[in-house]
Formats: sequence, structure tokens, C-alpha cells
Amino acid sequence: MNKIVIIGGGAAGFFTAINAKELNPDLDITILEKGKEVLQKVKISGGGRCNVTHACFEPKELIKFYPRGSKELLGPFHQFMTGDTFEWFENRDVPLKIENDNRVFPEANTSQAVIDCFQKAVEKLNIKVLTSQNVTSFYQQENKWVINTKNDSFIADKLVIAAGSSKKIWELSKELGHSVINTVPSLFTFNIKDERIKDLGGISVPNASVKILDSKLENFGPLLITHWGLSGPAVLKLSAFGARILAEKKYSYKVAVNWLSKSTNQITEELNRLKKVNAKKQIGLKSPFSEIPRRLWERFLNASHIELQQNWANITKTQTSQLAEQLTNAVFLAEGKSTFKDEFVTAGGIDLKEINFKRFESKLHQNLFFVGEILNIDAVTGGFNFQNAWTGGFICANAISG
Repeated sequence: MNKIVIIGGGAAGFFTAINAKELNPDLDITILEKGKEVLQKVKISGGGRCNVTHACFEPKELIKFYPRGSKELLGPFHQFMTGDTFEWFENRDVPLKIENDNRVFPEANTSQAVIDCFQKAVEKLNIKVLTSQNVTSFYQQENKWVINTKNDSFIADKLVIAAGSSKKIWELSKELGHSVINTVPSLFTFNIKDERIKDLGGISVPNASVKILDSKLENFGPLLITHWGLSGPAVLKLSAFGARILAEKKYSYKVAVNWLSKSTNQITEELNRLKKVNAKKQIGLKSPFSEIPRRLWERFLNASHIELQQNWANITKTQTSQLAEQLTNAVFLAEGKSTFKDEFVTAGGIDLKEINFKRFESKLHQNLFFVGEILNIDAVTGGFNFQNAWTGGFICANAISG
């Protein structure tokens, strides 16, 4: 009987174990989890609802959401894709639903549905799940893998590493000759202290353009003002694709925001038109742009040295120019970052050049496999990191079940 040990009791580890055992019931599979509880990231994902995947069904489109790993995942996504994820869960009585922003959740609206599905499967398949197993070493000996924890030792024919962003496991992998790309945070919000957005937490605009000055980094999308600065999809995607660049800047950089995603000339023309149409009206009564909430509009007026009681007709050319600049090219100084909710993601991990992505197997050691976030693969928020776990787990399961 082939013995399989999987280090890591998270999404990738469970998915690998369940699929492998279903493919080959004769396998003896043990999952080793460092903590007292398994599937903790599944539990907190999506605000406790578990953002299972994203409704993008074309591999060439899906890989665009992965700042690191896009090229390597193209082939695997042709084998196990978003549609396969839907089918896999629905076959196990966990139907999924697509929300307006294309994120995918269990119809039950709770991550417990996914956890219960996995727990039920490992019990039915007789997969051993051992908690509080802090791995201290693993090495190959006479074509077997020896895995030591603080409490026990295990022997395996095949070893799967699914330990997420574990510094300890990365260090142990280095001892086997693997290269580890240094990790930096991905998916974070921009910490900004600025009078223009102070105490406006919760205000959002639907489609802003956000640029990091002195770089090629730019992104479009919904932008959210928070108590600590700027967040929302526009910022989070930018933080993921710019993870290494922003780390090099030590998280101190200038951010230019175009709140309307229109050119300065366009907005200047529109403001001049409004001056004629609303000549006798006070400019501070309401925002003339539906995308800009009134409180934010008032801050832009203040930054442009325009009194709220001023009539539109009395706005000077200089004030108009300043206001157009605030709306289309407002520059903020970002100093620091904040983790996006509890969904901490890192850029970095096992060097992808050392992995055979047809099997998710090490090119350096036979019968050693890596799946999930232990690899230098990460994605933007929206279910993409889980899709990487499902795809990698499925392909690895096929490789170890033979």
C-alpha cells in the first residue's frame, strides 16, 4: 500500500488528499496540520462565506488575475478549471452561486458548507487528519520520505507540501536544494493620511484610475476610502501586481487618483459647462457628478480653495483648473500598508522553475510535490487563490494516485 503524507491541513492539502483517495482507494493518506484546527483560511475567506472561485471560465482570461504564476498555470487550468470546481462541489451537495461581482460562494452562504464537505469526505475515505503536528524535518532515505514532527515520525512513499506561507517549511525545502523567492505582502490597502479623505471611511466611487507615480503600475475599478486610507478592488489589484515594487519602495510612494477615469480636459470642459448652466447656484449644494458623493465633493472644493457658498459663475479659471486636477489627478502620499481583512496573501515561495506543472512535482526530487500558496503563485482577491489550490490539488492527486 502506497503511503502518502501531506503537510498542511488547508484547502490545497484536503483537496489533494480527497481526490487522490477517490482515484485510488488503496492509498494510505495522512494529513499533518501544525495548528489545532484545520481549514482555518477556508473558514475566514470571503467574510466567513468562503469565496470558492471566480466566474471566469477561459484559462487565458483567468491567468490574467495572477501576478505570479500566470504562465505556469495556463496548462493546469486546461485540466481543471472553474467549471470543474462547480461540478466537483455540486456533486458533493455543495451547490455554488455567482454573485454580481462574479465571485463564487456556496449557496448556503457559509464557509462551513465547504468545511463540512471536506470533513465528511476524509472521514468516509478514511484519510487520517492529525493536528498539532509541527513538522521539524523531512528528507529522503532509501526512496522513502521521512517526516519528523515534534511528537512523531512518519514514513511516506510520496510527500506533498501544502503548508501555505510557512517560513519553516520554506527553510526545510531550501535544505533539499530548492530555491525560495523571498516573500513580500500582497493584497494590502494603502495607508494615507490626508485632509481630503479624513473621516470619510466607507465612501466609494465606482470606477477610478489609480496610479503609482514613478512606476508603470496603474489599475482601474471601484475605489473605497477607509479609516486608514484607500482600498477597494482598484487598490488591491494594484498592490498584488506591484507587491515587489512597493516593497522595494518600503511602502512609501505617491499615488495619483483619477476619481472619474476621464481626462483633465474633459472634466475642465464639463466644469465650464456647469458654470454656465448653474451660474446662480451655490457650488457646494450638491455634487454635479453622480459618481462623487457630496462629502467628497466638498473636500475637493476645499482643496481647490473654493467656498461652498460660492456661485458657479464666480469660480475663477484658476479654481476651475485646480478642481479639475483634484478630480482627475489627485496625488496622495502613501506611508505603510494594512492587510486586507484577514485574507493575508504573500508574493513569494518555491521557485516555479523547479516544479513540473504537469504533476506539480519537484524537478529536484522524485515523489516530492508542492501545491497551493507554498509555491510562488498568488492572485488578486476574488476566489483566484482558491482556484489555484483546487487546480494544483487535482493535478497532484492524479500524479500521486498512480
